[in-house]
Amino acid sequence: MKSWIKLVFSLALPLSVGGIAALFTQAGIDRWFTTIQKPAWQPPNWLFAPVWTVLYILMGIALYLVWKQNAPGKRGAIILWSLQLVLNFLWSFIFFSQHRIALALVDIVVLWLLILLTIFSFAKFSKTAAWLLVPYISWVSFAATLNFAIYQLNR
Repeated sequence: MKSWIKLVFSLALPLSVGGIAALFTQAGIDRWFTTIQKPAWQPPNWLFAPVWTVLYILMGIALYLVWKQNAPGKRGAIILWSLQLVLNFLWSFIFFSQHRIALALVDIVVLWLLILLTIFSFAKFSKTAAWLLVPYISWVSFAATLNFAIYQLNR
């Protein structure tokens, strides 16, 4: 497969998944999220979409940097990346569509662990790819803390 096709696919995949997840998110914000208790330190809702867009782009570039390597073992790293993307998507569905705050918290903790494993796995093939995922795990750390606070306030 040509390198530019890998790049386009690597960017399109997380952006598409994020776009679909945003549909659940927006519907949940409009109908449910505005009615629950949230901590005072929660950022404004408008901030999340641009942050996630940047993170999905960084995730895509990281995937591309590993995928283009001609090295054994990269398949496992790409599988880890794919699994974390699935859990990323599921979090939006579980939290905003199903309103299952506790289950979403479990999801995001497992997601965080998968991102960490992906970072270590990607580092074997591209240090740059691994570093590109650091803002992502940082934001998910914050999101997990926010999820926990919302859980505490609404049980």
